[in-house]
Amino acid sequence: MSCGCKTSGDSGHSCGTKSSNGCSSVDTCGNSYKLNVFDWLSDVKNPGTSSNEYVEVRFKNDRKSFFKNTNNLPLAAGNTVTLEANPGHDIGVVSLTGELVKIQMKKKKTSTEGLLKVYRHATQKDIEVWQELRKKENDVKIQARKIAYSIGLAMKITDVEYQGDGSKITFYYTADSRVDFRQLIKEYAGAFRTKIDMKQIGFRQESAKVGGIGSCGRELCCSTWLTDFRSVNTNAARYQQLSINPQKLAGQCGKLKCCLNYELDSYMDTLRDFPATNTVLNTEKGKAFCIKIDVFKRKMWFAYVENSMAWYDIDITDVKMMISVNQEGKPSPALEDFKAQSAPVANVDLIQESSLDRFEKKSRPNNKKNPRNRNNDRSSNDQNNSDRPNNNRERRERNNSGQNQNRNSSKPNQNGQNNQNGNAQKEVRKEVKKVEVSAEANNAEAPKAKKPFNNKKKFHKKPNSNPNSNNGNNA
Repeated sequence: MSCGCKTSGDSGHSCGTKSSNGCSSVDTCGNSYKLNVFDWLSDVKNPGTSSNEYVEVRFKNDRKSFFKNTNNLPLAAGNTVTLEANPGHDIGVVSLTGELVKIQMKKKKTSTEGLLKVYRHATQKDIEVWQELRKKENDVKIQARKIAYSIGLAMKITDVEYQGDGSKITFYYTADSRVDFRQLIKEYAGAFRTKIDMKQIGFRQESAKVGGIGSCGRELCCSTWLTDFRSVNTNAARYQQLSINPQKLAGQCGKLKCCLNYELDSYMDTLRDFPATNTVLNTEKGKAFCIKIDVFKRKMWFAYVENSMAWYDIDITDVKMMISVNQEGKPSPALEDFKAQSAPVANVDLIQESSLDRFEKKSRPNNKKNPRNRNNDRSSNDQNNSDRPNNNRERRERNNSGQNQNRNSSKPNQNGQNNQNGNAQKEVRKEVKKVEVSAEANNAEAPKAKKPFNNKKKFHKKPNSNPNSNNGNNA
């Protein structure tokens, strides 16, 4: 077995990387993706005699090496093997076999002479010793940093790697300048009782060993697939129209990001068609200078010297035409004549991708949760209650007038009964007066609207109790 997942040599299994929730021994597992090479010749049969003459073996983090299979062992990717080392032996995991190994050796310019040998498949005892040494590496690294700090060396111990049999420890460190670590090696040899090997690495190699997540959300390129670290300068950011902001352009290693070189060649090819950015146009309205350029839209922004706040976007073909007119000694047309008139485009978001509250349920507001709504409701109820007595009075007057009209309409209009009609009218008037008196009494008994409570106290000026004081003042 090669790791805790017990799936050595299974091509359909993947343990993931350090940043994923894979197996705990991802550094020793052959199914890890870290700097892994896809064997696209695995299904092709080799017409030769042996396809495993050379194998690629990986160790901790990104260290790989090529070995010679002198015993013709049946090896597959993910097998744990015991290898020749100086001194003693080492333990590693086979990462690549077959004819693709020779292609990788040719690519990395590795000679077949002087390659170390593969002894055998690692036994259970070899793997147990190897895993115990790997567990001690973190404590050794912390102790090594303390020793280097006590001596006062300007260096940083980045990583520690034990050899498979524990006969040697390799310390990887970073430093800005040359470090004299002769005294340090003596201290390490006395503390760890083994052979000490010191290797200086760069800051990019340090990030490749440690690993992490970049600003793009993916795992670092240097810890997954990038092996050659090319130099990156600020001109790469300028050609791509990026602001020179060290915090955004720097990676986890503290240097400029390696991904700035990925699209640099495409930008360089496109910028060959653009006029120089220091071009000054002589127009009918005055001189104009270039503000910025847009590589994707193939446009340049110009502004007048007298009015630098107004920018005009012009296509590069029109800019070249204006430059040719100026070379003839003539002023070119104004910038307003060449400004591209873009029609407003109405963006219709059918699926509401740009809406931040598209997953929220739009419900009616609850007045119980807002105390302000409660106060507003109370004030509106008080106003309604204050209007009720007036409304009742108006209703009663309407009812009385309706009763009077009905009674008046029921009067007999006969010419022979005038006296009886006069008496009847008197009785009706008396009844109407009684109804009006009762309505006024009811209105008087009805509760009046409450006036708001005024908490302010009225202070009255006290009369002067000393009558002689006025006389004294008058005097």
